[in-house]
Amino acid sequence: MRPFILKRLNTLKRKHSQLSQLTEQLHHSEIGDILENSLVGTRPGMEECKRLLDSDDVHLMGLVAGHLTRKKFGRRSSFVNNMILNYTNVCITDCKFCAFYRPPGHDESYTVTLDKIESRVKAAWEMFGITQVMFQGGHNPSLKIEYFEDAFKLIRKKFPKIGIHGLSASEVDMISKVEHTSTKEVLSRLKEAGMQSIPGAGAEILVDEVKKIISPKKISSDTWLRIMEEAHGIGIPASATMMYGHVETRNDVAEHFMKIAKLQEKTNGFMAFIPWSFEPNNTLMQKQETVKYPAGGTQLLKMIAISRIMYNDLISHIQSSWLTNGVAMAQMALQYGADDFGGTLLGEEVVSCTGARSTELTGAKIIQAVKQIGYEVEERDNFYNVVRTY
Repeated sequence: MRPFILKRLNTLKRKHSQLSQLTEQLHHSEIGDILENSLVGTRPGMEECKRLLDSDDVHLMGLVAGHLTRKKFGRRSSFVNNMILNYTNVCITDCKFCAFYRPPGHDESYTVTLDKIESRVKAAWEMFGITQVMFQGGHNPSLKIEYFEDAFKLIRKKFPKIGIHGLSASEVDMISKVEHTSTKEVLSRLKEAGMQSIPGAGAEILVDEVKKIISPKKISSDTWLRIMEEAHGIGIPASATMMYGHVETRNDVAEHFMKIAKLQEKTNGFMAFIPWSFEPNNTLMQKQETVKYPAGGTQLLKMIAISRIMYNDLISHIQSSWLTNGVAMAQMALQYGADDFGGTLLGEEVVSCTGARSTELTGAKIIQAVKQIGYEVEERDNFYNVVRTY
């Protein structure tokens, strides 16, 4: 028998053995029925989602989620070479989970000028060849919409190969209040100025009872969903996020999953879903002892796996959440349902205020991390189109 035929037969035997072992485990698991259904394309509903959240069978969830991901993407992971431009830390929303913001007039408050925006983007472009700028900041009542329009036009004119990912729904809402106009009008003007997509910040947990505890001054769940629907309606795609590991219950998490799914079924505007764990250090929630410790690695893998199982046929891309969990956990996440490593996040200042480990990576470090687990690497652009492979 020819060597390549023998090799192919051995591969098929190995896959058959793995599937047989998986089938056996599913038959003995309390969530086996949900996982079996997901393997044939049936998405879990609210009650099934709660059962997944209640289960400790994280390894089995990961096996199924990993299988779904490899079936969709093979053994490949993407990443985006990007920078985060935290344009201001001035904020009047006072979220209890945030260590980044400063009130207006504070000695440590800042707003980045257009000249500095240009110089920072220029440096990142020349040194690292970034393809995305994530524009993120506080709710600064002194900033009118012209500030953002001028910044976006500048970036798109001088660096046309760089996409603009920002602003979040809550920032859009703040601008609408400053300008006394609708959020849809704000979105339209920002799109015309060069904003290409929207990050999922401001969602946290899409349950108002939770928001009243962690961010009482921020937009409601319905407002976040409405602004996202408005963005999708005028051709601005977005990411969806979930911040877990604070005061939320499993019912809250399940409700969050279902609300995102409902909107995605209607608009198909979410490109990716990113579950990330709350980092309590230096936040008011830690000082008040509402939350003492961050969620652990097991919880990350569980959330990644459930995200894939919930959204496999609905939102293609699940990010690894390396920023708050580290590179090693991100490598594990790629085998538990994530397909996208995330961004290099050059210049990140928000999570770094909590004292989190490294809050930026180079493309070379991400490529190395992905190749260490035997995966191929694809660098992507703002819209998840492949730019180059490694």
